[in-house]
Amino acid sequence: MATRVPYNSRLSLVLQTGTDPNTGAPILKTKSYSNVKSSATDNDVFDVANAIANLQKHTLYEIQRTDKAKLTT
Repeated sequence: MATRVPYNSRLSLVLQTGTDPNTGAPILKTKSYSNVKSSATDNDVFDVANAIANLQKHTLYEIQRTDKAKLTT
């Protein structure tokens, strides 16, 4: 049976930088932060993301977390 061993996470803030004048769709830009501790809880990452977003010029659209893990036997 395989075992999952987490080793890295990435936090991405998706920011809305404007609106497309033709379609009204949001124009998005992503800022990513690597080397987030894989042991950090989702609530902690969420709180940090919101704190960083408050320092940004543009509006926060979405918070994403990407976890990496090794599978071993």
